[in-house]
Amino acid sequence: MDLRISSLLNAYRSGATTPRAVIEYVLDEMEKAPAQIWISRLSKEALEKYLEPLEKFSCIPENMPLFGIPFAIKDNIDVEGFKSTSACPAYAYTAAKDSFVVNRLVEAGAIPVGKTNMDQFATGLVGTRSPYGAIPNRYAPEYISGGSSSGSAASLAYELCSFALGTDTAGSGRVPAAFNKLVGIKPTRGLLSTNGVIPACRSLDCVSIFALDIEDAKTVLNVAQGEDPEDPYSREAPWNANAELRARLTEKWTFGVPDTLEFFGNEGYREAFEKAVCAFERAGGTKVVVPFEPFLKAAWLLYEGPWVFERYNAVGKFIEEHSDEIHPVTKAIISPKQIPHPSEVFEGFHKLQAYKKITDKIISSVDFLLTPTAGTIYKTDEVESNPIALNSNLGYYTNYMNLLDYSALAVPAEDATSKDENAPSLPFGVTLVGKAFDDYKLLDAAEAAKPFLEKRIPLAVCGAHLRGCRLYWELSRATFLKGTRTAPEYRMFTFNDHGIQKPALVSCPKGEGHSFYIEIYGLTAEDFGNFVSRIPKPLCIGKIKTIDGTLVSGFLSDTSMGEWIYDKKAVDISEYGDWRKYIAATKK
Repeated sequence: MDLRISSLLNAYRSGATTPRAVIEYVLDEMEKAPAQIWISRLSKEALEKYLEPLEKFSCIPENMPLFGIPFAIKDNIDVEGFKSTSACPAYAYTAAKDSFVVNRLVEAGAIPVGKTNMDQFATGLVGTRSPYGAIPNRYAPEYISGGSSSGSAASLAYELCSFALGTDTAGSGRVPAAFNKLVGIKPTRGLLSTNGVIPACRSLDCVSIFALDIEDAKTVLNVAQGEDPEDPYSREAPWNANAELRARLTEKWTFGVPDTLEFFGNEGYREAFEKAVCAFERAGGTKVVVPFEPFLKAAWLLYEGPWVFERYNAVGKFIEEHSDEIHPVTKAIISPKQIPHPSEVFEGFHKLQAYKKITDKIISSVDFLLTPTAGTIYKTDEVESNPIALNSNLGYYTNYMNLLDYSALAVPAEDATSKDENAPSLPFGVTLVGKAFDDYKLLDAAEAAKPFLEKRIPLAVCGAHLRGCRLYWELSRATFLKGTRTAPEYRMFTFNDHGIQKPALVSCPKGEGHSFYIEIYGLTAEDFGNFVSRIPKPLCIGKIKTIDGTLVSGFLSDTSMGEWIYDKKAVDISEYGDWRKYIAATKK
């Protein structure tokens, strides 16, 4: 099932499915997926609280843009009536009410399905520091899934929900996105309230969003944002007062690339990033090399400066009182080895302000920065044997972000090659970095680069998947390439597939065929495979010749089509030359 928000909403509107049917499907899929993804899941009985109100509507209300959309929630974010553990069973408490963001999503019609596993107390970028087990990476099983929001990312990668909430203090909303081929929004600090979130560094924490594509990410961001009077760190977006203040991408845009790139020996990641830079240039951007050292100096303050003591302020006393129940790496990071002199705290703030003055000038010279989301990816056993140093490497491009008050968007890019024969390719992603409240500008830029970022397989469609037709929603993740016509070497037949009229192209001898209107879309390899797996008989995928002689994969009939024609289950509609003309004629 296609769980993207846009696809589900279209399916609900067409009557193809219902929220209850989707939730039943999700619950079945959860049983097949790795148990380590979840800390707790909502039962069928608990889900009735969310399903029953939706079933009172005969159509989707305008004020419910997430009507019937299933989502997952990191287990340091409160959901009324369910335990929040932050991956520490001894810390667990039952939430008396939804967190601010969860409440906004539920009011918009979204349905929570479970609380996800995480690095304990949101400390780590690896996804292995949890008593509930290491979170698996669906695309590279021997490798980590990233952290600390890796359970939320995995719930999407395993197709168990439509979007997921994480948190991001040092990169936890971006690194898991890269390692799981997802879009990850690390919003401007305070744009999403952290009311009802177990803090890591309270002044830096962000609620993050994982989504299957950019459009879905934007939809969730539109709903989740909002000033919260009960959260002292919540901020009102300037566009709430004036929509024109929402920063957008201009026609001539530039992006900064760091002069100091680090891939920790991973040449596959280096090559993948070079391809991504070219993709943004092909999309219309101009690359500008910018100094990166001031950003790295600011990042150093997160774990080597006074902000590590803000983590202690959040849960340090609890850790000291429950030492035996704390992951040893988590304890080593949060528990202070020595108490700094108070003056050192102010020294840290002064250093950060000095760096910010420099980095603000750099980032203002371009529309956004473009960096790898992570410089490499590690195997799980590598991280277990050297947890702190390798975790630090993963934060090379992320740790400075919240300290400097920037917004960020992680997007998937073309896979990186691997020297490991057992993992021929590895997930890779890039991050767009903007100033505070540049969130929508980053989404614009990612949308512009999307057609160039991932390898896409061309697919020709000629019937119900054409724009404006009944099954077009199944291609909502695809990139439209062009509309054209086939060579005059085919005939078109229509047949009934479970109540839906569909066409089938049949090759025929030269001089006996017609030319038909087709649309060509670009799909990622994974989407192409999922799409092809759902094709019913008598259809199959073969090579279609276009009017200019190019061969492209598309819908053809298999050998059983002759029986359908003989039994009059299929009708020749070649005279129309265009599926939409046939549909219009039959409606008349």
